[in-house]
Formats: sequence, C-alpha cells, structure tokens
Amino acid sequence: MVARSAKRFAAETPIGRKRRARKMARVLADTHPDAHAELDFTTPLELAVATILSAQTTDVRVNTVTPELFQRYRSAADYAAADRTALETLLKPTGFFRAKTDSLIKLGQALLDRHDGVLPATLDELVALPGIGRKTANVILGNAFGVPGITVDTHFRRLTNRFGWVSEDDPVKIEFLVADLIEKRDWTMLSHRVIFHGRRVCHARKPACGACTLATMCPSYGTGPTEAAAAAKLLKGPRARELAVAAGIDPALVPAAAVVAPEAP
Repeated sequence: MVARSAKRFAAETPIGRKRRARKMARVLADTHPDAHAELDFTTPLELAVATILSAQTTDVRVNTVTPELFQRYRSAADYAAADRTALETLLKPTGFFRAKTDSLIKLGQALLDRHDGVLPATLDELVALPGIGRKTANVILGNAFGVPGITVDTHFRRLTNRFGWVSEDDPVKIEFLVADLIEKRDWTMLSHRVIFHGRRVCHARKPACGACTLATMCPSYGTGPTEAAAAAKLLKGPRARELAVAAGIDPALVPAAAVVAPEAP
C-alpha cells in the first residue's frame, strides 16, 4: 500500500511538490482550526522559559509547573538571581531539571548583560542566548512577536518527511526546504497545524491513515491502517470525532477514551 502510494509521486516535479504542499497546508488549516501554541504564557520571556522547559517532556507537564514558576520569577533579574536549589525543586517534574535550571539562570544573566533584561525579537539575537536554539527561537518569534517562523520539532520532522515535502533529518535544512514550499505568512500556523496533526492523527508508530484528511495527497498513505474502524481508534484529542467527520468516516467509530487532550511530547 505504501509503495503504491509513493509510486504516484515518484515523478513529481519541484513545482508539483510546491502545489501539493500548499494544498495539504490548506487542508490542514481546515482540519485543525483549533491549532495553537499549547504552552501557556503571557509574555515573551514566559514563552522562552516554557519552551526551554518543554525539551524531553510534554507541554501538558510544563503547564502544570509554570503557574507557580511565573508567579515567583517574573523578570530576567529574578532568574539571574535565582537560588539554584529552589529552582531545581520547582522544575524537577519537567525532567533534566538541573540542566534546565542552569539554562534559565544563564538566560536571565545574559538578558541583563546584553539586552537590559528584555528578550530580543530577532533570530540572531535569540539563538545567541543560553538555552535557546533555532527551534525555540522560531517558537518565540512566531507566537510572542508575530514574526513568521517554522518550528521543526519531532512531529514536524516526521510528518514533512512522510508528506514527501522533504527527504531530510537535519532540522535547519528542513526549515529552509519547507520555507521554500509554503508562503511566509503561513509559517507559524503551519507549524502548529502539522504538530497538531502529528499528535492527533499521524502518530509515529501507527498513523491513522484511514482517518486522515490528507490521505489522497500523501505518499506515505498505508503506513498505518487504512480501514476506517481501525484508523478511527487511533484518532486522539478533544476533536477526535470531528476529525473523523472531516475524513469522511463515522464519528461513532472513535472510542470515548480517545477524546482527551494528547500528551505526546
């Protein structure tokens, strides 16, 4: 099944790939109208901190820690002067808490030293800060400053390869390749929609191919079950039954247990 699907796109031209990618992006917009940044924040600094904490854990878990964290640490100066033991204790549920504590303290110090305590709004300045790589910088730019950015996380990397948009593992190369396919104004929301699709439909081990709105455009169709009943059981999230309807299958096939917020990192 996968081989037959892939064969359909074997002779695809670069312009054909761009047209298909943009069509898929439009379908994703219809499929996931609720797509958004799932980390809770109210300021650019809070988003930077939350994104650093999200490494190797779920957004849900980070969101359980940040209310108290943001109440106690409100500025770059607060992080720079933080008691390491107290901060580690607070961050422990997110995993790798010692490294994350180190990153937040150093981030606060760097912001004070270089930017008068204010988080900068350019990619070059952000990636020069402790704990902030290109992925984190694009999250901040797109969601806190309104600057279009493509966030290449594990879901985005997996799905763009499955979609046949890229054949690449390097996140920076994927970012530039996808940027050439999709209009700049759509980069930030595309990132959210692809990530939502990865968490709710196109899972790593067993994607819900038979319940996917992108099935006819995807060279990887058949990687997961294509039969409606089996695929419907793989849908996840509060809109799982709506996703089934969008894919043209009976929403009653979606089990009640699937209609929960996904926690995949």
